[in-house]
Amino acid sequence: MKKFFYHSSIFVLIIVVSFIFTSCATIFKGSTDDVSFSSDPTGAKVYVNGSLLGTTPFQLELKSNKTYTIEFKKDGYETKAVVLNNSIGAGWILLDVLGGLIPVIIDAATGNWYSLDQEHVNAVLEKQQNK
Repeated sequence: MKKFFYHSSIFVLIIVVSFIFTSCATIFKGSTDDVSFSSDPTGAKVYVNGSLLGTTPFQLELKSNKTYTIEFKKDGYETKAVVLNNSIGAGWILLDVLGGLIPVIIDAATGNWYSLDQEHVNAVLEKQQNK
C-alpha cells in the first residue's frame, strides 16, 4: 500500500510540475532579450534610462517587458535619443491559450510573452555646430 501512495504521489507531482512549467514563452524565450548597440562614429557612451551601461559597440541583455530610453553621447557630437519599445508576441498568446489557463496566467504574470521591438540599436551622431 505504501508503494501505491509513493508512486501516486510522484505521478501527481509530475502532473503539477508539468502544468506549472508549460507556459510557452517562459520555457522557450525567457524574460530577457539581447540587444546590440552601435554608433557612427564608434565610441559613444550609451545611457539606458539614465544609467551609463557601455560604450559602442557592445551587447546588453535587457528585460523584454519594459520600455527603455536610450541615449548615445560623445564629446563633440549631438546627443541622440532613441526609445526602445516592446510588444506582445501574438504567437506566444495563441500557444498559451491552446495550452490552457495556467500557461496564460504564468506568461501574463511574468511578462515573458513580451519582446523588445529591436535587436540592434544604431545611432548616427551629428557633429555639434559651433556657435
